[in-house]
Amino acid sequence: MGFATDAIHAGQTPDDTTGAVIVPPYLTSTYVQEEIGKHKGYEYGRTHNLTRASMENNIAALEKGKYGIAFSSGLAATQALMNLVKSGDHIIVSDNVYGGTYRLFEMIMTNFGIKYSWVDARNPRNVEKAIRKNTKMVFIETPTNPMLNLTDISAIAEICKKHKLLSVVDNTFMSPYFQKPLTLGADIVVHSSTKYLNGHSDVIGGILLTNRAKVHEKMRFIQNAAGAVPSPFDCWLILRATKTLAVRMKQHNENAQKIAEYLTTKKYAKKVYYPGLPEHPQYDLAKKQMSGFGGMVSVDFGSTKKAYSFAKKVKVFTLAESLGGVESLVCHPASMTHASVPKKDREKMGLADSLIRLSVGIEDVEDLINDIDNAIK
Repeated sequence: MGFATDAIHAGQTPDDTTGAVIVPPYLTSTYVQEEIGKHKGYEYGRTHNLTRASMENNIAALEKGKYGIAFSSGLAATQALMNLVKSGDHIIVSDNVYGGTYRLFEMIMTNFGIKYSWVDARNPRNVEKAIRKNTKMVFIETPTNPMLNLTDISAIAEICKKHKLLSVVDNTFMSPYFQKPLTLGADIVVHSSTKYLNGHSDVIGGILLTNRAKVHEKMRFIQNAAGAVPSPFDCWLILRATKTLAVRMKQHNENAQKIAEYLTTKKYAKKVYYPGLPEHPQYDLAKKQMSGFGGMVSVDFGSTKKAYSFAKKVKVFTLAESLGGVESLVCHPASMTHASVPKKDREKMGLADSLIRLSVGIEDVEDLINDIDNAIK
């Protein structure tokens, strides 16, 4: 089936009892058992929930994966991944990732003896050079947050297979509509389903997708044993939202492309970051591994004062954390999403205090452009 058809139908069947077309939120903590050891496949709400299973299967189909394992947040999903390694193991990470990922890895997981190397993954050779005897995993985010750097997923997957490492791709920025890392050879895909998958700024969630049975078995055990599961109602909201993922992503992409192109004509925008611009250094790679360029645009105003003023003056854009919702958001990464990353590390990757990140929504693009101009004036 096509993407939009799968988004609406995959993983879902009409309710057996009533024939309801929409999978209901099964708001139950436990299930009746006919006798000891005999039940209908459902025992306890943390372990089994039909709404959650439907949502997991739906998103797995969109990512062309066999298995989906849902968690209560994107970071909970990422933390669950760390159970695939043990104390003394080494993980290679692309150097510009979501600040929460950096915080989890460097400020929490290192306390358990896991070692991390942060590399510029734009050049796959940097990743291969960083491999040690105890390396077990390569974790990349592409495009990166907020610099929108790209990593060649196929090249990384090939390196990982060669060295018997797990390859993980954070696909949050692109959604499965524009990029499918599993089809490019990745072992595991992670999403903050808070973002584009849900797209309505009313749910916190995360999910892992894989085609590897052993990885699925381990992650399913962790999901139940550690218990960071999403609520049935949150799963229902995300399942509702994926039905419109295709049409939403098309509009995010169209609006972001126009805004990025517009900003390149303005002197106040010292540098514009967007994979859909021909001047983006990895434009050819973007066209190769992505079917669109997404809704995220970053712009460096050249002045921290101007960046702060712009964020305060916009009216249609909303100054807030997060991204991927139908409404347009503006964020100052250095003081918000990436505040936990040391300033020297931010500057090394080009993340200046004068940089603003735009999550371009699906409003009328003319209103968004006018809002930018009015804020500057």
